[in-house]
Amino acid sequence: MAQQTTVNQQHYLREKEEPKLDDPFAIEYDNCIIGAGLSGSVIAEQYATKFGQTSLIIEKRDHIGGNVYDYIDDETGIRCSLYGAHLFHTRHERVWEYVQQFADWIPYEHSVVGNVNGKIVPIPVTIDTVNTLFDLNIQSTQEMDEWLKNEQVQFKDEDGNIREPVNSEEVALTRVGQRLYDLIFKPYTYKQWAKYPAELGPEVLSRIPVRNNHDGRYFSDPHQALPKDGYTSIFEKMLNSPKITVLTNTDFFAVRDRLKCKRIYYSGQIDTYYADLGWPKLEYRSLSFERVVQKDTEGYYQEAFVVNHPQATDVNGKDIDYTRIVEYKHLLNQTSDSTVYFIERSKDGGEPYYPVPNQANKDLYKRYQEMAEKEEGVTFVGRLANYKYFNMDDAILNALELFDKDTKDMEVSKSR
Repeated sequence: MAQQTTVNQQHYLREKEEPKLDDPFAIEYDNCIIGAGLSGSVIAEQYATKFGQTSLIIEKRDHIGGNVYDYIDDETGIRCSLYGAHLFHTRHERVWEYVQQFADWIPYEHSVVGNVNGKIVPIPVTIDTVNTLFDLNIQSTQEMDEWLKNEQVQFKDEDGNIREPVNSEEVALTRVGQRLYDLIFKPYTYKQWAKYPAELGPEVLSRIPVRNNHDGRYFSDPHQALPKDGYTSIFEKMLNSPKITVLTNTDFFAVRDRLKCKRIYYSGQIDTYYADLGWPKLEYRSLSFERVVQKDTEGYYQEAFVVNHPQATDVNGKDIDYTRIVEYKHLLNQTSDSTVYFIERSKDGGEPYYPVPNQANKDLYKRYQEMAEKEEGVTFVGRLANYKYFNMDDAILNALELFDKDTKDMEVSKSR
């Protein structure tokens, strides 16, 4: 096991007057929380703030913040994310009010462009995407609706009735038709998942918006912003309580027999928790990041913060094995005499990012879920434990609502 790093440990232990100041396992905590990402941090913060309860957070990585962790690049002075771009957006007023406590937020509406046949076009599909790719002159939403209607494919059941799409290929075809599917959605999906859209559940491509106007924003939520001082600072504030102890570089499964806690919240992979059952592993896709620094340039490497590269080859026939390039200098009015960008590639193995939503994995997860529901004293929380892709606001809301559920009786007693 790697050397453990302790956050707030000494402060907390002095307050409790425990005899072993160097041993975080010598005392009993109200909560043991596995994972210092969004889910675990929200729950620890809520228990500390609302009920003064103690929490021990166990984190296997060497930092807090989970996949949202960001840092200042030493070579360029630019704030970057270690695990890829994260854009905060939400329609949930409760989540928006909650995160206001921990950061000053700068309005930011994210737009993505893609390099398709050597042309830079908006993704999601808009009027401008279609006009550029097909040399058209669509002027209105009505014209765009008509164009989409002529392109879209309908699927019918045995009785000849129009039915709902059953996989992501059908989702794309019903929304944008064959030509855009072949140009953008099919090749990008294969690079991202190593599976064609027909092999994935409909939810994968259902997340991609298609617009009948010029709105190139990727999200349409009413609240879209970035934290002025980055995401890591949010976690530092959330966990800055003498009631919260954080151990990084610590494997829960290596120390679980030493834990003394009244309840456990587990936000790791559910199949890892039940590894001793010998069942098959759930599938995940991961990412690799190739860091490239461009010196002596006050400008940018590319046109936008994120440029997707959906196709397998460029206009010259050269292979493109990466999915997108992210250049963080575009964000938060950052200045530097250099720039740094990250070339992202999808892969198997490594940190689990995306659950693979096909029927086999869904069925397997149900088996794990049935085990989890029987597990006494342990609550499974977050995207890995639920084998579900959560946006940041979804993860926060999930944790807040789970906290509400678990403390319902405590709230009643508190109000008396």
